[in-house]
Amino acid sequence: MTELGGTRALVTGATSGLGLAMATALVDAGARVVITSRHAERARHAAAHLGPAAVGLALDARNEGGVAAGVAEVWERLGGIDLLVNNAGIGMRTVNPRFLSDPKPFWEVPPDGFRDVLETKATGCFLMARAVVPLMLEQGGGRIVTISMNEATMVRRGFVPYGPSGAAVEALSRVMAADLAGSAVTVNVLLPGGATDTGMIPDDTPAAARERLLDPSIMGAPIVWLASPAAAGVHDERIVAAKFEQWLAARWGPCS
Repeated sequence: MTELGGTRALVTGATSGLGLAMATALVDAGARVVITSRHAERARHAAAHLGPAAVGLALDARNEGGVAAGVAEVWERLGGIDLLVNNAGIGMRTVNPRFLSDPKPFWEVPPDGFRDVLETKATGCFLMARAVVPLMLEQGGGRIVTISMNEATMVRRGFVPYGPSGAAVEALSRVMAADLAGSAVTVNVLLPGGATDTGMIPDDTPAAARERLLDPSIMGAPIVWLASPAAAGVHDERIVAAKFEQWLAARWGPCS
């Protein structure tokens, strides 16, 4: 795997699922990684399992003051941030625990549940990038990776507010990329390419359906590549992890 010695990464929402898988891959490739959670103990516990190259930090991506303080602490601990992975998010289970077998129309979604999902994913991505990008520009460069979802999921029946949260972060990332065009800070979107076997899946999901779920580790290779020298200058791309090798070969050849 690509060597990332010296790379300093911040991965939000990284105590489980896709976030933990990406943090693990980055640590295994030699990066120093700060992982965040709303809960300090969960963040510390997950970081301890990743080893001395990882640090766990309590950070609520929805809170402007908390984000500013958290980013300042990460910057001080690591001496800078080369990679921000905007992954923090909550899924459909928070508004409908049986969203796959019993989808609910949008008018039955509690407003507080709608706000919580949108604020965690979309507002969280905005606040994190807003805090990190000026520092990256000052240090001479950096990389932002936003974790998204399939477009079909964004408009799927019964998927308010999770689907719209994905559409929002993709639009936000495209605008961020346009605003940063020509700078030393790059912005890209990464998504699994299918449903993944994480805690966001309902407990009543049939075994046959679970067997078709992607393993979260599928995010490892593309996030390490996006943090590596090979991805220098790669900007405003939408990368599907399940098709990463084909995508890479089509653009840079099989030996990239």
